[in-house]
Amino acid sequence: MNEDNTLNIEQNVGDVDGNFSKSITIIDEDGSGEMGDVEAVIDLTYNIFQYIPELVFVSIYALGMYAAVLYITKKIKG
Repeated sequence: MNEDNTLNIEQNVGDVDGNFSKSITIIDEDGSGEMGDVEAVIDLTYNIFQYIPELVFVSIYALGMYAAVLYITKKIKG
């Protein structure tokens, strides 16, 4: 799944009265800009699985820091 997806973001700012609008258009392989539900879920799952090693590392690091804080607190209190 090494595909080139182009992300085109357009922002239109209206008058000063607060009429602001923003549209985000994602152009996929065939250029239609539309993605089906199944394809979106598969794409989301693929992107989530790319970050599993980083999430595991951050989780272990956070648990280690929490354990260190508990240990230091226990040593300070006596």
